[in-house]
Amino acid sequence: MRTTFTHTFIAMVVYASITACVTPGTLESASSPLDPVQGLIVGSNASPSAHGTPIQSPALPGAQQISGNDRVYTADQASNTVSVINPATNTVLGTIALGKPRLSPSADVLGAMYDGQIDVHGLGFSRDGKWLNVIDVTTNAVHVIDTGTNEVVRTVYVGRSPHEGFFSPDGTRLWVAVRGQNYISVIDWRAGKEVERIPTEDGPSKVVFSPDGKFAYVNHLRALVLDVIDVASRRIIRRVAIPAEAGGSSDEAISPDGRDIWLGMPTNGRTTAVLNAATYRVEAVLRTGPRTNHPNFVTVDGVDYAYQTVGGLNETLVYRRSRNGAPPTLVKTIHNNGHGPHGIWPSPDNTRIYIALQNSDAVDVIDTHTNSVIKTLHIGQSPMALVYVARSTPATSTHNLGRQGLGMRTQILALRVSGSSGQGTALIRELPGINEVTIGATGLPPNQQFTAYAGDGTRTTALMSMMSNQFGNIDEALSYSYFFANHYTSVVLKPGAPSGEQESGTAMPQASGPRGQGGVVGVVNACR
Repeated sequence: MRTTFTHTFIAMVVYASITACVTPGTLESASSPLDPVQGLIVGSNASPSAHGTPIQSPALPGAQQISGNDRVYTADQASNTVSVINPATNTVLGTIALGKPRLSPSADVLGAMYDGQIDVHGLGFSRDGKWLNVIDVTTNAVHVIDTGTNEVVRTVYVGRSPHEGFFSPDGTRLWVAVRGQNYISVIDWRAGKEVERIPTEDGPSKVVFSPDGKFAYVNHLRALVLDVIDVASRRIIRRVAIPAEAGGSSDEAISPDGRDIWLGMPTNGRTTAVLNAATYRVEAVLRTGPRTNHPNFVTVDGVDYAYQTVGGLNETLVYRRSRNGAPPTLVKTIHNNGHGPHGIWPSPDNTRIYIALQNSDAVDVIDTHTNSVIKTLHIGQSPMALVYVARSTPATSTHNLGRQGLGMRTQILALRVSGSSGQGTALIRELPGINEVTIGATGLPPNQQFTAYAGDGTRTTALMSMMSNQFGNIDEALSYSYFFANHYTSVVLKPGAPSGEQESGTAMPQASGPRGQGGVVGVVNACR
């Protein structure tokens, strides 16, 4: 028997729902007097610092408690939204739409006349908590959002493929890593223009500032260096070599004491930890796992910890940091309540840490004392970066918010690997007019071609072909089709190009409507 190849696009889908949603445009009660999970007293009376400005996380012990004024944000790459969460009540308030959802047919997202945003990805914030910045990777946009009103107040366009950015310590400038090129774009965001470029090595990925605001640290995806920039002069004063075994890095974080800089690399599964910010010595390179993503920090009961998300294993690793230059010690592996942990950020009081689950369209809320997931919130689609922004004044809850990307179906299927070693998952995500299938696999023979097939027990349909990388992984291969409408129930990965062989049963006849719709399209390693 021969397989009928429907020209199919495939998708990952996540079933997301909002709980305790309030009427759009209303002002939510600033806080709930009792955290429903832990009984922790929280509220708008949580005290900021002595000068009235909230202490932002990651912070040393002594910062204010979780407040109903605060917000947790995720950058949702597939729905092109920012999800907005009240951490005091663990309530998803809604989303800020910056463009139409991925492949939306009503907007002709890939057409020449589309003028919205694509691939909402990076996040940063000002130290006073008043402003959030959002980076769109594909449309090269930098947005500034008023955290009090959820309103986009400024949009500035920069060079090719910006990845992450952050407000300068004084809040007057935005520093954006233009990863598709080789510079940091310094933006006067109030004037809406770039005022300076700081040349760097190839592929700058992120900018983080030291706690005292004197230095900026820039990691690189395509260069084995960390650039250290003097903020006052905007000059690179040090170029720190990164070991070749660690590779370039996609994300970085600096500890609240200013001592450690951790660099995560998704391709080779390494974390460059710890780069000592005082001595510039690389104190350890950790083998953390496939699709190593974002690090961050908390201090609990006087002990300093680093958390590292590992998207390919659906785990978050907890390390005890060393204070004497020794390598960190792995003390806990948290199994996330979903797939693809990516962005991560703690609350200022170090009691909670929040993790974006890229392949489950969700956020895990973790109690840092027990290192257990206490709540999972369903949000926008394909969350990447996540930040916690502390605020000292009340914010409107749902003003300028909508529901784009919320309540959309997703399903995770175990990937069946036939004729080869390996394992993995296929995420099916509902998009407007189409479904997205995201395939991730590990343990495959390296540098080998594979083809993914969708099946329903009686027929198979070739979805796309892809190559494993040098480490035997397929990080993210995207394909688009009518997966749910065709009632597929499995995804099989086989070595080689499409074989034309029927797995079982009879070939599927061509038909009108969803069954037999055409056009196989795939994208490999799309999201970092």
